[in-house]
Amino acid sequence: MTTVFTLSQLGWSAFFQQQLSLEECTAQVPARIVAQHRSCIDVLTEQGPKRLMAGPAIPAALTLTTGDWLLLNPDGSFYRMLQRRSCFSRKAAGSRVAEQLIAANVDTVFVATALNHDFSLNRTERYLALIREAGADAVVVLTKADLCDDPAGYQRQVQALDPRLVVETVNGLDAASVATLQPWCRAGSTVAVLGSSGVGKSTLINTLLGQSALLTGEARTSDDKGRHTTTARTLHLMNDGGILLDTPGMRELQLADCETGVQETFADITELAERCRYSDCQHQSEPGCAVTEALQAEKIDARRLANYLSLMREQAHNAASLAEKRARDRSKSRYYRSVQTEARQRKKGR
Repeated sequence: MTTVFTLSQLGWSAFFQQQLSLEECTAQVPARIVAQHRSCIDVLTEQGPKRLMAGPAIPAALTLTTGDWLLLNPDGSFYRMLQRRSCFSRKAAGSRVAEQLIAANVDTVFVATALNHDFSLNRTERYLALIREAGADAVVVLTKADLCDDPAGYQRQVQALDPRLVVETVNGLDAASVATLQPWCRAGSTVAVLGSSGVGKSTLINTLLGQSALLTGEARTSDDKGRHTTTARTLHLMNDGGILLDTPGMRELQLADCETGVQETFADITELAERCRYSDCQHQSEPGCAVTEALQAEKIDARRLANYLSLMREQAHNAASLAEKRARDRSKSRYYRSVQTEARQRKKGR
């Protein structure tokens, strides 16, 4: 028997409803992407699940991702995509110059970080920058607390990044421990779980869902890092009504065009930078640099400043590379259109 869900259970809100015309309210069917495959996408509607095959019916220039809302025609074919409330993206892994979408229309992101040798404040700040750029709320979830001798010490380190940051320590195998995350999993809310491979994301999600919906793998005993067991982005409907998005563990998360997110994540340094003598201060050896003065006075941490400068350089470089690629693509498109127009004109003149 197919389970049927209401639009509100799938995450529908006034933000999406107001994008519909009166005609679309009666003629088209809202659908949310719950999984992507190479040649098709799976969606959920109030009438149940549907599968859309990739093809000419979906514009080639349209990049869809898990969490997107679509409008379908009565026959189940693609009509159009709705504007996103939030969208997570990164520079594609490796040397390829391209933007890769991660998820759309997410309310809260659980940043899963294992309390073991893989713990990294730098990586946590990188995720926070991505989340804040997208406009979602972040909750840092410290996993594998049962295997750590001093979980409170790790929590204090993360909390020191921002006193307003929500940090929770859990044992992903213990439902009572994971229950501390339930306030963010209320009905109609969409939660994403981001984290590196092997931090226990799948175990955490299984406990949140109350079932073994995802394959989990044992950690390698040599370095305590888990195997990468999730290979696709999928939405799961939780028993309490929330919507949970799982993503593959990310071995590489390069930021692109993420200046606002970085500045918000490092608000203490950003505020200091506004007091520098020069507006283009690089915070190295320039006179009148409020940032280096604070560093020397031990008011900010050297690791944190180094990561801030590194992320700002990275996102600026990747943003410039993507902008150049977009400009080249636009130039090629104009050239191809001019060639096609010229060919049609010659054909008519015969």
